[in-house]
Amino acid sequence: MRSQSLMAAQSVLTVNMLLSLFFPPGVSGDLADCRGKNPALRITAPERMEALSGSCLQIPCRYDTTDSRYDSSKPIYGVWMKTWWKKENFVFHSSGSVNIYPLKITGNLKEKDCTTLFPDLDTSYADKYFFRIENEPFKATACADSVQITVKDSAWSPSIKISGGLKDLKEKESVSITCSAWTPCPHSPPELTWNLQQDSQKTEKNPDGTFTTKIQETITLSDTHDGSNISCSVRYPVDGGKRNETAETNLPLSVSYAPKDTSASISPSGLVSAGSWVELSCSSRAKPPVRTFTWFRNTTDGPVNVSDEKVYVYNVTEGGEFYCVATNDLGNQTSAVIHLKLGGSLDKSLPWGPIVGGIVGAILLILLILIIVCLRRRKKRSPSVQQLQDQTSKEDVVQNPTKETEAEEIHYGEFKFSNQASEPPSTSSKELDTVYAQVKVSETANPSTQTAERPEDFYAQVKVSETANPSTQTAGRPEDLYAQVKKN
Repeated sequence: MRSQSLMAAQSVLTVNMLLSLFFPPGVSGDLADCRGKNPALRITAPERMEALSGSCLQIPCRYDTTDSRYDSSKPIYGVWMKTWWKKENFVFHSSGSVNIYPLKITGNLKEKDCTTLFPDLDTSYADKYFFRIENEPFKATACADSVQITVKDSAWSPSIKISGGLKDLKEKESVSITCSAWTPCPHSPPELTWNLQQDSQKTEKNPDGTFTTKIQETITLSDTHDGSNISCSVRYPVDGGKRNETAETNLPLSVSYAPKDTSASISPSGLVSAGSWVELSCSSRAKPPVRTFTWFRNTTDGPVNVSDEKVYVYNVTEGGEFYCVATNDLGNQTSAVIHLKLGGSLDKSLPWGPIVGGIVGAILLILLILIIVCLRRRKKRSPSVQQLQDQTSKEDVVQNPTKETEAEEIHYGEFKFSNQASEPPSTSSKELDTVYAQVKVSETANPSTQTAERPEDFYAQVKVSETANPSTQTAGRPEDLYAQVKKN
């Protein structure tokens, strides 16, 4: 037993000698702490952090210890070092004794907040860092917890996320779209812009103490979003705002939707003859693609299903109205009605009655105008009765030059003849014939011998009465009684 105790004591002595040899005073004790299961000091901080060259980095940090030597009423100093067991690797001491890197502990150490700001980083800052607390007589390094810092020369691409994920996006759904950017330096956050409605951005603190800058928009999806890109850009100010580092992210959208732009067409178009073949084609766009195309024909009894094909080949027997319906898993859409018209027939869907009536009326009006024009031209070309009489008078003068000075007038007289002067007028029911005799009156050299002052005075009425014995008449018919009387 004594020999075993002696060996254990020698082992502890050997370890302490080695610690004194390889580690400076005040640090050798930390090794014993780090070798144990419960180190004297622990910190809570991200294991890895990225920074942008020319910008700052804020490391969220909280420490904790169960060592009875720790006394928050005494001065507390925070230390950052690159290698925990070498004091010469201290890069910052909050007492001001070491300030290789101009760091700043922004947290309250008495409240165990060790949050630290690394300003104006460059690639030389990239390394693994350890945090240490010095609180006399307590001194300890969180050797089990380190922070690996990486410094980049270019900006991080922003992240675009959609609530519910990218899969199974459907039209009419309302989704929230967020564009976010890593914000290592919340004191100088990046600026985000995108192709959606621009809203004010905000910088939020993450559960681990880091920060993220984001913009968010809620939209209702439609077929127009399918295949489109959501583009988001980020701009990081560096070197005190003298320049910017930018990056961009594009996210394509895949949105399912019911059939759209459904239309029906006919080939050949226009009038077709009975017995010919035509093709009725239905087209539509949809996602997923159209599952079925259904053709209907309008009848007096309602729509009738005539085909379940995209192209309906139809032997024409009569005209009619057709339309198609495109259907997929999300819905359906109906096309406009197309009219199949037979050659020589009228499309009943058009107002042919008024059209035909207007055409006929126009034709009749044109014909009437033509007839009136023709009659007027013919009247102008035909001589009037007065012109013919004047022409006849001129011809008589030419034929009888000796009578040029005579003004001839023809007078008609009506005379009444009876077989017996003593007989009374017959009471027969037969109508009396009135016979006119042409009397030609010529002016004599002595006009004073005329008993009448004007030609009208020479008219006389001659009445021929039928007697009881028509055989006694000297003329067989009234026309024979015409006589021409010439007054000299």
